[in-house]
Amino acid sequence: MMEMTDRFCRVFHRCLSSHALLYSEMVTCNAILHGDRDYLLGFDAFESPVVLQLGGSDPADLAICAKIGEQYGYTQINLNVGCPSDRVQSGRFGACLMAEPALVAECVAAMKAAVSIPVTVKCRIGIDRNDAYEPFAEFVSTVHSGGCDLFIVHARKAWLDGLSPKENRDIPPLRYEFVQKIKQEMPTVSFVLNGGLQSHDQAESLVSDCAVELDGVMFGRLAYKSPWMLSEVDSRYFSQPVRQVSRLDVLERYLPHIEKELAAGTKLGRMTRHMLGLFQGQPGGRLWRRYLSEHAWKPEAGVEVVIEAMRQVESATTRPAA
Repeated sequence: MMEMTDRFCRVFHRCLSSHALLYSEMVTCNAILHGDRDYLLGFDAFESPVVLQLGGSDPADLAICAKIGEQYGYTQINLNVGCPSDRVQSGRFGACLMAEPALVAECVAAMKAAVSIPVTVKCRIGIDRNDAYEPFAEFVSTVHSGGCDLFIVHARKAWLDGLSPKENRDIPPLRYEFVQKIKQEMPTVSFVLNGGLQSHDQAESLVSDCAVELDGVMFGRLAYKSPWMLSEVDSRYFSQPVRQVSRLDVLERYLPHIEKELAAGTKLGRMTRHMLGLFQGQPGGRLWRRYLSEHAWKPEAGVEVVIEAMRQVESATTRPAA
């Protein structure tokens, strides 16, 4: 997610789950080819496994950028064919590419020829006024012919004209049955469900409540706004023992990373902005958000700001009821 799943966010999320597959922000080919690659692509080994999500439509450029991503240590390369923003459309990538499945297949084939790691596609179920299932199935079949064996599907279409990116996340109706149906028709291809998921229970039900079980789920904004949900991922989806950890335990694990980044010159607020929802719905949650929001962006802010916010939450949690 643009301006959200940066490397600071991913380190924090990795403190919550050891096995979740984390995604980078979408990075355009032009940025990689002409920009500061270490700034755009560098990440802490602690984050692994991480998928590099690319934006582009030129097969040759995508192949070069996929190879660069592999050299940086990313686990997979993902082509974004789902983002509906005007800026993305003007660059001829994102959701508008769903109208050009043959080109997407060519892009996938070029990237697969360049790297030894998996190449995947994140897409919608359609675009604009087309509500039918068949164009979606045709898109998947064509892109699969280019070598894509794993699709992450946001199960609502995108309006390329008339809706903002935010509206495109809410207004077009969710059609989870499209993803369930395509999995039944193409059982050897992997499909990961995305879009509008509100809980682990709902996600697990949608994965299994079909003739052929889906291959996974992707949580986006829900995990960002309520990151504590990631603490259940390892036990629910990866058969790991339930960890008896608290939110404060997770923060203790994150503190050394904060100190390392502060020493490298990173502003504290760039890290704490991803942590604001950790105590959502919990005693002290409002104190936590307010203290970090008021103090983390000050020029001299250091790790002591986080420690004090933790102290305030702990005090609110243990305070006897009146």
